[in-house]
Amino acid sequence: MGRRPGDDWPAKGKALKSETIFALASAPGRAGVAVVRVSGPEAGATLRALGGELPLPRVAGLRTLKHRGAEIDRALVIWFPGPRSFTGEDVAEFHIHGGRAVREALLGALAALGLRPAEPGEFSRRAVEHGRLDLTRAEAIADLVDAETPAQLRQALRQYDGALAALYENWRAELIAALAHAEAAIDFSDDGVGETEFDAARAGARKIIGTIEHHLDDQRRGEALREGLRLTILGPPNAGKSSLINALAQRDAAIVSEIPGTTRDVIELRLNLGGYLVHVADTAGLRDTEDAVEAEGVRRALAQAKASDLVLLLRDGTVPYTDYNDVAPDLLVWNKSDLAGFQKREGLALSLKSGDGVPELIFALTALVAERLETKGDAPALTRPRHRAALGEALTSLRHSLSAPSDQPELFAEDLRLALRAVGRITGQVDVEELLDQVFRDFCIGK
Repeated sequence: MGRRPGDDWPAKGKALKSETIFALASAPGRAGVAVVRVSGPEAGATLRALGGELPLPRVAGLRTLKHRGAEIDRALVIWFPGPRSFTGEDVAEFHIHGGRAVREALLGALAALGLRPAEPGEFSRRAVEHGRLDLTRAEAIADLVDAETPAQLRQALRQYDGALAALYENWRAELIAALAHAEAAIDFSDDGVGETEFDAARAGARKIIGTIEHHLDDQRRGEALREGLRLTILGPPNAGKSSLINALAQRDAAIVSEIPGTTRDVIELRLNLGGYLVHVADTAGLRDTEDAVEAEGVRRALAQAKASDLVLLLRDGTVPYTDYNDVAPDLLVWNKSDLAGFQKREGLALSLKSGDGVPELIFALTALVAERLETKGDAPALTRPRHRAALGEALTSLRHSLSAPSDQPELFAEDLRLALRAVGRITGQVDVEELLDQVFRDFCIGK
């Protein structure tokens, strides 16, 4: 069995900080420049061993890199003494020529000097451990690396700038204030102020409940924007679904045939539609059939539509109308407007053969996608299931707290502590260690 990222990581951050790690921080493959990053207590000694004198902090210096008398490359090197570095440790960067031989020579020299290759996400993990990043900003780094569209980039940059962390930290502050009122109700119950403090704490809890409920009631916009919105194209055989897929992709992504039932399984492709990532699924034609394979394809098509964010129903405008009671489309489109016998009906009309109406369809589809994905208001979007689960726990505890009787503020306070703990896990204010493997397991090497 292959090693999972994090399997070799020590259980506690202190052990990690004693090791010096290295990794290729730029993309693999032939390139003009490659960047190799080193972090840990031996970063400075490593830079001196390979390139001689250290350059001024955060100023690039030209050095001839050598190991055991053999020249590796003439490279730019940058020295970031901790804690003013990405990881908070001493960091050295080698900007070398991007050929395979140069890269392997430098990486081999680093290993020979006793440094350890970094695990995926280990640089960002160390930044969290040293307080240089909170967990939401660390996750934003992964999103920046993976961003394929302008909309994904905007969301990742906003999260990296701390918008999401600021929102959750504000809720933590409000929870702490409510908990302080609850503690006062406990401590001064005999002084005549306990009931007043308890009412103030309950009012604070109600306010936070409403705020979290509004944040969660977002139709998963942020998650869909980060992961891509799912669009399923349904329709009867020979309506032109595969042709529509090819028109949207601007290439032959699906097989087009006059033979009904050509598409028997779900075919997916990724599109940049108006700056948004969309996963489009071409499906089997909807019809009653005795063919067991085709019938399975129809079943999968309907299941795919039910799990999708948007459904486009493509119909043949030259044939009599048929109800599809199992389908509630977000967009209804009628194809073959160029043929005699085409009947104009409610929805969009187009000809995938001539191209008439295709720009209008793309415009309408893009508007639908934008409506589903754009965040309404100034509040940052919730971007990950981990955040949603933690906020769900906090909401459960807060709702339960309101059932505590006024003469038992201890029960109310305990529920507030559970809610505070749940919100704190999002940014890493509590129990960081138990979250690190989960957060960083999908990072690329070198980040």
